[in-house]
Amino acid sequence: MPVVAPHPSRTDDWWRDAVIYQVYPRSFADGDGDGTGDLAGVRGRLPYLAELGVDAVWFTPWYASPMVDGGYDVADYRAIDPAFGTLDEAEKLIAEAAELGIGVIVDIVPNHVSDQHPWFRAALEAGPGSPERERFHFRPGRGEHGELPPNDWPSQFSGNTWTRVPDGEWYLHLFTPEQPDLNWAHPDVRKEHEDILRFWFSRGVAGVRIDSAALLVKDPALPDYTEGTDPCPYIDQDELHDIYRSWRAIADEYGAVFVGEVWLPDAERFARYLRPDELHTAFNFAFLACPWEPDRLRRTIDNTLAEHAPVGAPATWVLCNHDVTRTVTRYGREDTAFDFATKRFGTPTDLELGTRRARAAALLTLALPGSVYLYQGEELGLPEADIPRERIQDPMHLRSGGTDPGRDGCRVPLPWAAEAPWYGFGTGAEPWLPQPEDWARYAVDRQSADPESMLALYREAMQLRRSEKGFGDGTLTWLPAAEGVLAFARDEGLLCVVNLSERPAALPTYQRLLLASGPLAADGSLPSDTAVWLRA
Repeated sequence: MPVVAPHPSRTDDWWRDAVIYQVYPRSFADGDGDGTGDLAGVRGRLPYLAELGVDAVWFTPWYASPMVDGGYDVADYRAIDPAFGTLDEAEKLIAEAAELGIGVIVDIVPNHVSDQHPWFRAALEAGPGSPERERFHFRPGRGEHGELPPNDWPSQFSGNTWTRVPDGEWYLHLFTPEQPDLNWAHPDVRKEHEDILRFWFSRGVAGVRIDSAALLVKDPALPDYTEGTDPCPYIDQDELHDIYRSWRAIADEYGAVFVGEVWLPDAERFARYLRPDELHTAFNFAFLACPWEPDRLRRTIDNTLAEHAPVGAPATWVLCNHDVTRTVTRYGREDTAFDFATKRFGTPTDLELGTRRARAAALLTLALPGSVYLYQGEELGLPEADIPRERIQDPMHLRSGGTDPGRDGCRVPLPWAAEAPWYGFGTGAEPWLPQPEDWARYAVDRQSADPESMLALYREAMQLRRSEKGFGDGTLTWLPAAEGVLAFARDEGLLCVVNLSERPAALPTYQRLLLASGPLAADGSLPSDTAVWLRA
């Protein structure tokens, strides 16, 4: 099955300015009534995504998995988890999406597998010194009787990074014990993942998102880690680039693309992953975590564009994903930045303020040069949900001893119909996570009938982004503006102005108002926490 470009007006470089919608399958739509979102639910909602105006859809893992970490513990990359459907359904979804001009991007988790993966089960059975264990990082422990872990590496979640098995050896897992890390120095590991890429590319997927893309390769000595050590023994090892060059050659055969989850503070080293023979794009976490502050936002935008310029790669922009606090909630707090370390229960939030800012942020993000990732439910203005502690399933909460609320609050099943059971998410069992009692007001059917809704704003913005000149890939030029105001010009006379100050701001001279995130003041000025698109 050939790869289909997500939008007929795009060239082969469609990904440089695409709007890509992130689907978290468990929470998008339930087609079979068992309380869990599935591929049947997504297929039924493809017209919604087409009307929204997305170019592609990125699915978080839909593979066979025990779901210890929301599917990021993969047991079989060539099988769809039964909770989501079948491989045949996935192939139909890819084809049906392509008919609507929507590409499909799948998630690959190369750093680790599930402890239920056949390789790891074989490694446990085979014992110390076996070839099966060489595909992972098994080591004897330290201490007089091997009772201490082989090193002191910190976990990406809370807790330990080593687990001891009954025969006395320890295995490495940078995430949960149910997610053993693979040994990327082993040829079997490299070949297997190259085969997995071909498996999905041959089925017509438009691209692959690479989870934890900078973590795969470890220093073979597995030395202890000291904060600030450079290079880190398990992040951004030089050997990674050879892996991604081999992957890029495969993607080029199929006309497919990569987006990497690369968290790196060093701009130069980050850009190395985006060289023309490696990854096409990488997520922009600095922008995602940036507070709603004009100076910080402008600096982050400038730094992002500067990082990408040397390698000619397009920037990506994202406000939220399946791991972080929803935008409406975050922007309504005193601290509008995002940091995993500061997440706590009971943080006060002004949702009216957060919604106003989130509307303005939507126009800011969609006006920036490059591509945009939109997490499901952001177009509805969903807030972070408060999950009863006894219903929280995220291992981040469990492994923190209950202090971290975890990520379930941004993963609650979507509301589709205000008056339907479970707000139209499904017709049978209760959803796997509870929906807040006041979510009828966020339902798709209710917002579709309201021209002032968040959904209406996103639909109009994305239609204009496709039809009006100047959006997408290209240049950005900052314009003179009052303190607290961001104003910039794109190509073809397109202007974007965002007022983050506490006072109304005068707009530059313009010929036409394309779109505003909220009403202008009576005198035509731009109110606080409001954005506009103008045609000069």
